[in-house]
Amino acid sequence: MSNGTHYEVLARKYRPQNFSELAGQEHVSRTLQNAIDSGRVAHAFLFTGARGVGKTSTARIMAKTLNCERGVTHEPCNICPQCLEITKGTSTDVFEIDGASNNGVDDVRDLRDNIKYLPSHSRYRIIIIDEVHMLSTNAFNALLKTLEEPPEHVKFIFATTEPHKLPVTILSRCQRFDFKRVTVPKIISRLREIAGKESVDISDASLALIARKGDGSMRDSLTAFDQVLAFSGNSVSDDDVSTLLGTIDRRLLAEISAAVFGGDTQGVLAGIKQVDLVGYNMRQFCQELIEHFRNLLVIRSVKKPEEILDLAAAEFEELQKQSQHLTATDIQRRLTLLIKAESEMAYATFPRLIVEMALLKATLLAPMVPIQELIDKIKALETVAVHTPSLPWETARIPSALLKHNVEQPDLAPARPVQQAATHVLPMQAGGQSDWSRFVAFVNDQERMLGSVLEHGSPLKQDIGLIEIGFPVGSYYLTAAQDSEFIADTRKLATTFNGRDTLIRVTAIESGLADTPLSLAEKKKSDAEQRREELKKEVENNPLIKEAERVFGCSVTEVREY
Repeated sequence: MSNGTHYEVLARKYRPQNFSELAGQEHVSRTLQNAIDSGRVAHAFLFTGARGVGKTSTARIMAKTLNCERGVTHEPCNICPQCLEITKGTSTDVFEIDGASNNGVDDVRDLRDNIKYLPSHSRYRIIIIDEVHMLSTNAFNALLKTLEEPPEHVKFIFATTEPHKLPVTILSRCQRFDFKRVTVPKIISRLREIAGKESVDISDASLALIARKGDGSMRDSLTAFDQVLAFSGNSVSDDDVSTLLGTIDRRLLAEISAAVFGGDTQGVLAGIKQVDLVGYNMRQFCQELIEHFRNLLVIRSVKKPEEILDLAAAEFEELQKQSQHLTATDIQRRLTLLIKAESEMAYATFPRLIVEMALLKATLLAPMVPIQELIDKIKALETVAVHTPSLPWETARIPSALLKHNVEQPDLAPARPVQQAATHVLPMQAGGQSDWSRFVAFVNDQERMLGSVLEHGSPLKQDIGLIEIGFPVGSYYLTAAQDSEFIADTRKLATTFNGRDTLIRVTAIESGLADTPLSLAEKKKSDAEQRREELKKEVENNPLIKEAERVFGCSVTEVREY
């Protein structure tokens, strides 16, 4: 700095120096203190957890506790020479090793040779290896024997963010402690304490933004706090924090979600415009909006949401107020739309448009029909059906119709009365098959590949000893049928079918000619279209369907036959 003084960053300045200062890791502190008080201190410890949650700080506190001149106690004095040396990192009996840069077998062998000697002026030689998972396989093997039979004056403390990468043989020789992510309220509490010591004027809302930026890491939160203080000095505004950290202002999330539930499309688009103007990443905005809706859903779904949500007290109160007049179903329907939109944004060219479309759809969602009201309408419809003389309820049956209506179970509730309250079905067409269709059916039974081609051919002539088949010019089926092997195989089957030698002639024809007989494939398609039209007319004219449309305020959009 310009005045020649050295600035110490907050993460180092306020690093925990005893177990009571370890925020969010009380379960670890209590267990280690009990082990020290009872004299049951293991020879090797493994501290696991995310970055910045206190693993290395705990290792140093543990080292000070074991080597403190005032005796082995559950809290170090932090004033004796031993404690001060360990705090400064100058102790000759406490070795802090970076596993990433000292990961070779030679490094471990040097360490193994070194720890044979008694500590110079402490009770124990303590080896702290950070990011221990970075050691090579040979290094682990070299360390294994020492871990199995360590000298009485040596304690090992390993720290790692990836314990699954450690060999089982190492894991089984250590007492493992899993460090948790620090909750937002605990980080806010610690930041408020530091802000008081640093004489910083900052709101709880800004502290919440900083804590959330840390993502469960106390060190990352302190680093973000340092960045904010460097920008704003000792008077910090909420706008400065949100702009500097690139986080979405919670007030903006609340305003946009309120506009969604209020059906205010103008407010929704204005909110997205504001997000875009300040330069927020649209996908990040969508993710934070998803988290906001998720918090609302939890509040409306469980009895004690404060035990589940990682929120500051003020944030929790605001969300409770916003969710008062909402149902869990209303929130869930909109949350589903946002989750789908977020997944589509990964490779989207227009992420803002995707967010706008999703939020507009969420805003314009029609309200759900209460289930009891729907049941009452179904009962009324059943009553009408029972008293309709021309439509016997017990024997009635029609194809199921898909009705367009907003209900909680759109595929079940409206369709149920329609499936039960049906009339007669149109009979299947009667009559025998032509010689051509019977021949193709015979070929299909014998050689499916041949039959699939013949189905697309038109029977031009069927005389004694001759079958002439036409295929559209330029079609795949013409090419396949003109193959000599195809003709030979078809002739053999035709001879068997007719009981006499039958010549097969393949002719190229223009498709769509009026006097050309339909192929079986064309006839099947034509019959299916005619059948659909007849069914549609039958359903549309059915009295029960008309009554269902009136009762539910819906319309027939599609008819399917089962």
